[in-house]
Amino acid sequence: MAIITAAIDGYRDAKTGRTPYFHKLVHGGRHGTRVETFREGFTAVARILLLGVAMDVIYQLKVFGSFSHPLETPVIAIALAFIPYLLLRGPIARLVRRWRQRHGQP
Repeated sequence: MAIITAAIDGYRDAKTGRTPYFHKLVHGGRHGTRVETFREGFTAVARILLLGVAMDVIYQLKVFGSFSHPLETPVIAIALAFIPYLLLRGPIARLVRRWRQRHGQP
């Protein structure tokens, strides 16, 4: 799900000519850009994060019989949702941008 979301947002970035997501997140630009950029990415994967949390809670209840590892839940959700999104959105945007240039699309 995170890869699909990253692909959709990366395609939109390429189509509109926006700065690559990770570059914008790290280097910012004008005041508040980093926070806005992080918020945009977090909002894009919020449902996936919630799904990951729910799945981990269900897993813990089934396997351990209780919710015995509460700190594991956000780590797993972030590792499986936000990190792939963060790492893939920029490269997907670059690939789409190159593909569009080769095929003469603006």
